[in-house]
Amino acid sequence: MRATLRWAHADLRAHRGEALFVVLASAGIIASLLLAGALFSYAANPWQRLFNQSQGAHIWLHTRDGADMDALTGMDGIAALSGPYRTAATTVESPGARAAVTLRAAAAAPPETGRPIVTAGSWLAPPDGGTAPGTVVLESSVARALWAEPGDTVRVTGPDGAPRALRVSGTAEAAEPRYQPGGGPGIGWVLSDTLDEIAHGDTGQSVGLRLEDPDDTDFIVQRAVTALGADRVTQVTKWQQTRAEAGGDDRLLGQMFAVFGLGALLAAALAASGAIGARVRGQLRDIAILKAVGFTPGQVTRGFLVQHLAFALLGTALGTAAIALLGARIPGRIGEAAAVWEDLPGHTALMIGIPWGAVLLIAAATGLSAWRAGRVPPVPVARAALPSAAPMTALGRRALGMRVPPALVLGWRAAFARRGRTLIPVARLALPLMLITVALVAWSTLDQFRSRPAQMGLPAALTVRAQQPAEPSDSELEKTLSTIPDIASVHPGAEMAALVPGQTGTITLRGLGTTGHPYPSAVVEGRAIGGPDEAVAGQGLLDLLGVRVGDWVRMTVEGRPQILHLVGRSIEPESGGRVITTTIDALRERDPQLRPAFHALVLREGADPRAVSGTLAAAAGGTLEIRETPNPADRLEPARGVIAALIAVLALIGLTELLTLISTGVRDRGRDLLALKAIGLTPRQIGSMIVTAAGLTALVSAMVGTTVGALSGSWLVDTQGASSGIGAGVARLPPFGVLLTVIVGAVLSAVAAAALPATRAARRRLADSLSETL
Repeated sequence: MRATLRWAHADLRAHRGEALFVVLASAGIIASLLLAGALFSYAANPWQRLFNQSQGAHIWLHTRDGADMDALTGMDGIAALSGPYRTAATTVESPGARAAVTLRAAAAAPPETGRPIVTAGSWLAPPDGGTAPGTVVLESSVARALWAEPGDTVRVTGPDGAPRALRVSGTAEAAEPRYQPGGGPGIGWVLSDTLDEIAHGDTGQSVGLRLEDPDDTDFIVQRAVTALGADRVTQVTKWQQTRAEAGGDDRLLGQMFAVFGLGALLAAALAASGAIGARVRGQLRDIAILKAVGFTPGQVTRGFLVQHLAFALLGTALGTAAIALLGARIPGRIGEAAAVWEDLPGHTALMIGIPWGAVLLIAAATGLSAWRAGRVPPVPVARAALPSAAPMTALGRRALGMRVPPALVLGWRAAFARRGRTLIPVARLALPLMLITVALVAWSTLDQFRSRPAQMGLPAALTVRAQQPAEPSDSELEKTLSTIPDIASVHPGAEMAALVPGQTGTITLRGLGTTGHPYPSAVVEGRAIGGPDEAVAGQGLLDLLGVRVGDWVRMTVEGRPQILHLVGRSIEPESGGRVITTTIDALRERDPQLRPAFHALVLREGADPRAVSGTLAAAAGGTLEIRETPNPADRLEPARGVIAALIAVLALIGLTELLTLISTGVRDRGRDLLALKAIGLTPRQIGSMIVTAAGLTALVSAMVGTTVGALSGSWLVDTQGASSGIGAGVARLPPFGVLLTVIVGAVLSAVAAAALPATRAARRRLADSLSETL
């Protein structure tokens, strides 16, 4: 063992450059994997991330005016209080939209506990630091429902019914229940003077409790309600409830990014093992000498194993320390994710599991390379006698005869000399490119929800409901809608809950359009509605009832049966896909007195929903409630930045693999390069041959990676869509130009990376030393 350690030490001193490259490659790969883990946690836990960033409250208590909030001060188990804040129930209106909003009286600076995170605009304090009565900060979901942006003016109606105009100074996110039309009220923040002008003393109170131990939530709620008085507390909101409402987004993002994480780990392990294997192959002469002086195969194997495990541990320690200390300073979304990662669930497990998992994979790859090193023959001539490449093919000779540049022909031969040696580097380089393509498929699918919502199950951009008491008749409403030029079609609709067979659950029954003018559902299987009693359904409903397209479905609506024929499967982003859609005429067969509860508006190509909403509100004189159709892309918006950062991480892993392949190829073909120089090739031709070989390898790898990535990415997105109830058929491939950019970028990166090794190889002396023949 002593001799093995002394040789490992001497080898390290003799090959410091190679050892440094292995350590830095391992450190870069570990850092990339840790950043990927941070990005996955950042995207898959949006509520927890927001809760940590805002120092959120675990409990929110809403009380009547006069509750003694001082009773909560100093209570055991409460780490900090947010508030108390005076509140007022109001109605906020913008052109074509209305929402119930609870306004809170806030200070000119955001609070430390339960702090709203401003995402657009500014807080209530203006740039000069003074107060600014007449402004409001809206929670993001409320602002989205009102189509309100910083700088817009909204009308606020207080408890006395008097309207007041407020300017939206900003929008913010809070770790509290999001606003849902028809559900509970949203949240807005105003200065105390502004709330006094709106409510005139008719206020309540809200206070947030941040706990020392979240597991004590129920116990603290009981103590707090008892201290304040049960008759004073009107509502209690706990953090588990809020997190559960956002849980669907966590699951969808978590499953999608888990696949990326496993793929990135595999690509990183292959890149690290490739770097180690390349170093072992570069020391064949030293191994042969060790064998000749008496080293056993076991000693050689142990020496390489100990040496490279030390490299892997050192690289892992450097990469982990770099991310722990400097990760938060990286600009952009990556640095933001690294900064909040420590407080997210699973941080410790990932921080320990990723490095050790990578070390184990590197150890397995090192063991294989070390075992091969132990089998190296001690006679150098044995390897020199073996052909280093396959003979020139007839096609290659013909190409040379046709005056094809020798660099191109010899570069092709060097890149694809032997089938086994060709497939391995191509596959290793194609893996990160495949994962990049899968990420681009996910990006394109999100873009499709934005750019072509009709193809993703969202043909109607707006829904219109008549408001009491000035409710117009159906004919008056349709006449008003017909005057708006940007409305392409109007579909009357009604929606109700229906009991499934056996009355074990409920589904959503929707009547949209008429038999003569049906609603343009996005049908991906079967056909659209074309006759009476026909319907289309989402994947979630088909899975729930265990039926297929072509079956008849019986359900119970308000105690009366409704039987429909499923003629197609549609993409249904709402209600987990547990929606069945027919015409309103079919529903009227069961209930002849049924009136449309709303009208779905399909806009013309390029029309702005917000502009149409404002025009329609003005034409209807405020008698309509206009809402924008919810888009799933809004909930998945954090995934965009994460996907972009993930592509950068995978590109770094691919670059490491590319550098390893180039250096290995140059070293393995050293004898051939000297022979080519001996027969008259110029240094420029030799350098061009090396660059051509690297470019051709990258080209084939990129073509394979993008093709497999496009197919597997479509399958992955469709599978995720089917499991979430939306349904398969939502995946969209990136534009051809984007895929071509990936291929061209890979080739140009290979050419640039090979330029320096090619220049150095072309300048080598015309000599055939033992190091070249061995």
